[in-house]
Amino acid sequence: MAKQKKQKLNKFEKWFRTLHRWERMFYRIWFPYKKHGHTDPYDDRPYIFVGNHYSLFDVVFTAVATTKPVHFIAKKDLFEKGLMRKFVLKCQCIPANRDGTDVKTVMQAMKYLKGGESIVIYPEGTRNKSKEIFLPFKGGAAAISIKTKTPIVPVVQVKKIRFLHRSHVIYGEPIEFSEYYDKRLSEEDIAICENMLREKMLELYCELKDIASKKKKK
Repeated sequence: MAKQKKQKLNKFEKWFRTLHRWERMFYRIWFPYKKHGHTDPYDDRPYIFVGNHYSLFDVVFTAVATTKPVHFIAKKDLFEKGLMRKFVLKCQCIPANRDGTDVKTVMQAMKYLKGGESIVIYPEGTRNKSKEIFLPFKGGAAAISIKTKTPIVPVVQVKKIRFLHRSHVIYGEPIEFSEYYDKRLSEEDIAICENMLREKMLELYCELKDIASKKKKK
């Protein structure tokens, strides 16, 4: 039987392979972390990974949720100049307004999902430097999920990542709002789904906080 030829990777896929290798070889040494919950890679289909946001390093937790490349929705400021511009362009990130009202952002996100690729959304819109568990969500994840029939995977952490301090991250089971598929959505429908997502992320936050607390006592 002839051997099946390996599929040639494009530049985007090669770039993410490189990032994953860097994460395994270096990042885990400098910023060690422990995965909890659903730790198997989400490789079987496109997903919307939704996480809470403390620092730029948070992107690692969502990027390693799958072995495949992902497209991050990132604020437009990062596309303007400097090293971050080069990074977000190389990662094929999706530019967005801070308030989450950019139609082009939504359309590009849906295009990637329908093309079989995953995206990452941080619904708080900016880094959480407050004492609140989450900042107010800007919305959008649930609507995109429903319109593209794509499951949402919540990725939650309880503390800001620190150099040489072990972090903890929990991956939830995929969330689907299938009862809303192929229906005309009202603002109330979307608000209900966004609230359900937030509540699930709060549950995961409390669960992870309890796990991290027990680990610390040992």
